[in-house]
Amino acid sequence: MRQADFTEALLDPARPAPAGLTDPQGRPAGKRFDVYRNNVAASLTEGLETAFPVLRALLGDAFFRGMASVYLRRHPPASPLMMFFGEAMPAFLETFEPVQDLGYLPDIARLELALRRSYHAADAPAIDPALLEAVAPEQLMGARLRLAPALQLLRSDWPIVTLWQMHQPGGGPGPEMRAEDALLTRPGFDPAVSLLPAGGGAFIAALRQGETLAAALGLAEAEFQDFDLGAVLGLLLSGGAIIAIDYEDTP
Repeated sequence: MRQADFTEALLDPARPAPAGLTDPQGRPAGKRFDVYRNNVAASLTEGLETAFPVLRALLGDAFFRGMASVYLRRHPPASPLMMFFGEAMPAFLETFEPVQDLGYLPDIARLELALRRSYHAADAPAIDPALLEAVAPEQLMGARLRLAPALQLLRSDWPIVTLWQMHQPGGGPGPEMRAEDALLTRPGFDPAVSLLPAGGGAFIAALRQGETLAAALGLAEAEFQDFDLGAVLGLLLSGGAIIAIDYEDTP
């Protein structure tokens, strides 16, 4: 019996138990295998429900479980660590025919995966906000900000932050169908999701690529002329997302 045959049968309830599989008494292990298969599928489905609670809420429990059964056959776990299971969900949703009219779902899945990555990212102490206030503006514009490993940025053509907030405790208003950029920080033990103002996604993307503050500001203002630098720096500082300031070398 090949391991591939066992795995395929384990994840597909339509397949018979692999040939040659026996119980401790040497009898065919069909019934035992069916129980084990059901337990594995249930465990993996629960793992997906835990990883994608907003996706589950948007689709409904029954539909999500049915979709999960398809997903786990196409994308079985590649690691014994369940924190990695579900990484292929955005790509899966982009081609899963029953949800093709819900174009925002892949980015909702990306947001929920980003939350998981932020949660498990390495710790890094944030700077004292007073350090920024003490720097002359012209010197600050030439500096580069190092950002925390927990920071995640997701730029979307859909209102992913508003959709996500609707399904949190306390809810929120329904979204307008417009693009939104999500900033994820981890000021404490749990990640926080913030909606970036216009231009904020371009600004933070530039910082992550090692651009100076001035260069990042220019890219943000090219995207949105009235970019609010103070608001975005405030989000970074309150989220503990700036861990160092690197200044240009002086001659």
